[in-house]
Amino acid sequence: MISTVDFITPPVDDPYWFGQISAANAISDVYAMGGRPVTALNVVMFPSKLLDMGLLKDILRGGHDKVVEAGACLAGGHTVDDEEPKYGLCVSGVVHPDRIITNAGARPGDTLILTKPLGSGVLFNATRSGKFPYQELEREILPSLVALNGAAMQAALRFELHACTDITGFGILGHLLEVALGSNARVAIRYRNLPFYPGALAMYRKGETTGSNKANRAMVARHKLRITARLTKAEEELLYDPQTSGGLLLAVPTAQAGDLIAALNAAGAPAAAAIGEVRDEPVGLLVE
Repeated sequence: MISTVDFITPPVDDPYWFGQISAANAISDVYAMGGRPVTALNVVMFPSKLLDMGLLKDILRGGHDKVVEAGACLAGGHTVDDEEPKYGLCVSGVVHPDRIITNAGARPGDTLILTKPLGSGVLFNATRSGKFPYQELEREILPSLVALNGAAMQAALRFELHACTDITGFGILGHLLEVALGSNARVAIRYRNLPFYPGALAMYRKGETTGSNKANRAMVARHKLRITARLTKAEEELLYDPQTSGGLLLAVPTAQAGDLIAALNAAGAPAAAAIGEVRDEPVGLLVE
């Protein structure tokens, strides 16, 4: 049995989208360990004296629909009055003890595969500030964020999967750092192979950012980060962009990488891409 708790503040104004994104984000932690979600409890903070309770109903409906889609059971939850709405789930799942996947098992020679694009953090902020059209966010970005990572993980489990993590608030480099430290190896990625959401780079070029970029940058800078790729400041900021309901990062033998990407595409992850490799070198991060 594995359990996880995760909740977020609204990345979007639409309550139903918010509920779906929050639930997909929370359930992903179980998938990332190779597990199957079984039960979920709502975790809600809501300003009942400031906002219409109908908004809360739609948030919970969005979360419920994602839990049902995941094949799990929503068994209740807990609600408190707060100044800002927050919503998430406490999710419990099951996994065979011999098949638990962690972020610490990557091996030299593995290829790293990412299943969803990056850049959602800056796009949420840019939508709030009016720099990025909400209609484009809803059309191009939100469907990817509400997509469960279950089908992608089931595809990956058919291969020799050595390590996995989902990409969330620490950004791509923060989560790659966890893989490097846990696996006692160097993780090298090719910047030009990274998939990004449309408009994310343009928003950084316009001066938009997030509240997490600075902290994420400081975190990885302490652990021998080397960037040899020629990047503009805006391009570099995408490496620290925090994700909400991001994709899975998978480590598999290089010989299996092509077949896994094809399987991920067939499972509904069209953006899946090989972004780098694990090297038998001193622990660190390299962006080429």
